[in-house]
Amino acid sequence: MTSHDVVHRIRKWSGEKRVGHGGTLDPLATGVLPVALGYGTRLLEYVSGRKVYRAEIEFGKATNTYDAEGVTVAEGDVSGLSESQVRRELAVFQGEIEQQPPLFSAIKQQGKPLYEYARRGLEVAVAPRKVRIFQSTLLSWHSPVALVEVACGRGTYIRSLAHDIGQMVGCGAYLKALVRTQDGPFTLDASTELEQLQVSLQGPAPSAGILPMEYVISSWPWAVLDAMQEARVLQGLPVPAVEVALQHDGEASTSLEGAQPSQALFCRAMAANGQMRAVLRFASAVSIWEPVKVFPPRGS
Repeated sequence: MTSHDVVHRIRKWSGEKRVGHGGTLDPLATGVLPVALGYGTRLLEYVSGRKVYRAEIEFGKATNTYDAEGVTVAEGDVSGLSESQVRRELAVFQGEIEQQPPLFSAIKQQGKPLYEYARRGLEVAVAPRKVRIFQSTLLSWHSPVALVEVACGRGTYIRSLAHDIGQMVGCGAYLKALVRTQDGPFTLDASTELEQLQVSLQGPAPSAGILPMEYVISSWPWAVLDAMQEARVLQGLPVPAVEVALQHDGEASTSLEGAQPSQALFCRAMAANGQMRAVLRFASAVSIWEPVKVFPPRGS
């Protein structure tokens, strides 16, 4: 099942036309796939770029897709490969690194995904990409398979990581299995099985597995708008910063001092009834909060 298949099913079950996902999972992979419905699709861009994967990497073989679905293109001797060597090589691939995307991927080149060229046997020059790997941890080693946990940023290919490590140790490697255990604030433990979600969405009052859309940005500061401010924001008009009581960690203030740099430029604008009305961006030059995304009252 592809990520697109998941979106198609949820669109069908929910009757909602606007459905999107927060990051493609390869068909081989399982795990967390954030899916947004309705206005929630407009907040997907704010999902944190941090992702965590649990990967099985098998050494001694390389494939053309860098994973178990591909054709074997090389084999090597793993008899001399040790746990300590695997651990050392994992440490090399941390921080900001340049990574060569796999040719069998959805990255577009001249308007076509790379896998279309690869399936036709065409070689396409693809520039390496800078990605960030926060941490790579060897969880277990049962030669020739390593179980690895990888925390990384957006755009990282775990398939490429497996392939590159295999090249470094000299015997080749490929991604045997992959589970995404976290994507931004969404974790595997708190996720809902697709079958359960179907029952919920097709029931009289969908609830299981469905979170309010502001959950994506729940770590941001927020402000409760009065009726006049709400009316202005819904018309796309800014609100003077001095009129906005910004709240964060339970404290209210019109000042942005103490806010985290990643949070200082944005806040959630909430109506008195608790519904989110907008994403506001702080324009420091003119000291105003300007709406960048507006969410009219439901049913309006």
